[in-house]
Amino acid sequence: MYLLGIGIVLLILKYLEIGPVAAWDWWVVLAPFGLAVAWWAWADWSGYTKKKAMEKEDARRQARVDKSRAAMGVKPTRRR
Repeated sequence: MYLLGIGIVLLILKYLEIGPVAAWDWWVVLAPFGLAVAWWAWADWSGYTKKKAMEKEDARRQARVDKSRAAMGVKPTRRR
């Protein structure tokens, strides 16, 4: 996401010809978009995206279990 934001800022600066970015070549300005595509492709290929989604889901489930245990008056257990 950071690469996409940097790419958008650089694109706007180049288009409006603001600062030193106006003198840069277009390939330098558009490079963050290519890097973002490469990152997303790697994240999907390696399973990084799925792993992060599963971690988020597990944390939500554990919070729900802890909340239920607290409502029953039992101390919530923490994962080791």
